[in-house]
Amino acid sequence: MNQTIPERADAPIAVVGAGPIGAGFAIVFARAGHPVRLHDPEPASLDGARRYITNSLAQLAEHGLLDESTDTIAARIDHVGDLGAAVADVVHIQECAPERLELKRDLFEQIERLAPQDTVIASSASAIPASQSASHLNTRARCLVCHPANPPFLIPVIEIVPAPFTAPAAADRAHALMAGAGMKPIMVRKEIEGFVLNRLQGAMLREAYCLFRDGIASVDEIDEIVRNGLGMRWSFIGPFETVDLNTRGGLAAHALRMGPAYARMGKERGQDDPWTEDLVERATAERRELLPLDDWQERVEWRDRQLMALLGHRRARDAKSG
Repeated sequence: MNQTIPERADAPIAVVGAGPIGAGFAIVFARAGHPVRLHDPEPASLDGARRYITNSLAQLAEHGLLDESTDTIAARIDHVGDLGAAVADVVHIQECAPERLELKRDLFEQIERLAPQDTVIASSASAIPASQSASHLNTRARCLVCHPANPPFLIPVIEIVPAPFTAPAAADRAHALMAGAGMKPIMVRKEIEGFVLNRLQGAMLREAYCLFRDGIASVDEIDEIVRNGLGMRWSFIGPFETVDLNTRGGLAAHALRMGPAYARMGKERGQDDPWTEDLVERATAERRELLPLDDWQERVEWRDRQLMALLGHRRARDAKSG
């Protein structure tokens, strides 16, 4: 990715759609110093967004997560009923309409007519790629997906997903803007339905439904395995680093030991995607760039300290609530 200068902190941003995701984005950008125009054609939606933002900012302040007063941040957010007024003279437009293709296509057409020609237009879609929602636009080269987790002001990861027609400069500007606003942007290299986050989430949900369907475990028992098992580590390391640290010798040793069992489990579900030798070698090479084996034991000890801190936090929380 090319180095791109982030938009100025005082550059205005439009958020189109005042549901929880749109209101959440308004908080993200306002916390970073941007004037925000939060648009929705329904007055009731704007009123709901005001209440949501007020309550969320108060809770953020209570937990020491704000650098400014709630009033200062809230004052940066204008609630706008007119779309043209919302998108005039902004540097970025974050579309947060419901996940319906025709609705998004129509909305993109309106935004294209009303917004400055050099403004990046990003969709918050969870699964609809920009190649479907913006392919009909004359200025589609500035369009892409910026898919957040929910709520975006608490979970900072965001997927930057260009379409094949997206100009690299537009993707780089979106990446720089999100990073400047305190998000953790990930550039998705190829457009794919569901992107990365929902494909990972979907894989677990598919297996969870199967395990529940087959009477292996209850809904709450499956959630418990994630709450007090997988999720404990996943709150600070991902699946590759988890298994890399679980096995002395790292990722390659784990694949050799567990790969055949995972292949059998996949075939049982009709998915034949074995971890080939070349695939494991490439993944291992990336892990060893991030963590040489000489540093493996130190990182394992770091992981254990993070788990201890998490357990300590849970104990203190439970004692306070009890």
